[in-house]
Amino acid sequence: MENIIFGVRPVIETIEAGRQIDKVMVKKGADGLGVQHLRELCRTRKIQLQDVPVEKLNRLVRGGNHQGVVAQASAVEYADIAEVVAEVQERGETPLIVVFDGVTDVRNFGGIARSAECAGAHALIMPTKNSAPVGADAVKTSAGALNRIPVCRVGSVRNTLRYLQEQGMQVVAANEKSDMLLYDTDLAKPTVLVMGSEETGISKEILKICDATLAIPLKGTIESLNVSAAAAVILFEVVRQRLAPKKKAVRTAAKK
Repeated sequence: MENIIFGVRPVIETIEAGRQIDKVMVKKGADGLGVQHLRELCRTRKIQLQDVPVEKLNRLVRGGNHQGVVAQASAVEYADIAEVVAEVQERGETPLIVVFDGVTDVRNFGGIARSAECAGAHALIMPTKNSAPVGADAVKTSAGALNRIPVCRVGSVRNTLRYLQEQGMQVVAANEKSDMLLYDTDLAKPTVLVMGSEETGISKEILKICDATLAIPLKGTIESLNVSAAAAVILFEVVRQRLAPKKKAVRTAAKK
């Protein structure tokens, strides 16, 4: 496992120095002033903290004295979604943002990031909890896209989607059970695309606040696409729709 920091004091100092941490793992039952301070620090900095068996920590830190504490540092610097939105609006571009709701597989996360960057998406949004770690494996799977597209980590996906709606964006969710097909959805408008968990899809809480759900028409017998493949299909339908008016304008000008 890459980007590992271990030991109570080293982890605390790393967090206090401002380095971005994906999660902190603490041995179950661990106590003491240092661990208590670390727990409070994670709470105030909104860093995911997990109580885990000591065997897991031993596997992560072989031959080292982890003192019951191991942290995984992020391989990217997280961006602020409000700042990203402001920059997009200043440039006069039509926003396209991808939101992860429970995507925990690193390969899917990296694959979606790669497709999003290729499609010109402006940002990726992931929850602090229940999301794939943004480590070296994710960066590699994304073919470096995670170093090129802003990644925003938020405490509440629901509140973030509400904020984006207030900024004039429609929130659409990929859902194979939807009656509306992808190709019947207007994606030329400012759009936020929500992709859900590999196992359970998008949570009911998030589906309730989406402006639309859309399905990809399938001809085979398998019920759904892999989440990464589905994201690629939808993202490049966005590209197609947004390029279509430009092509039409070029043809009209040529006739004149």
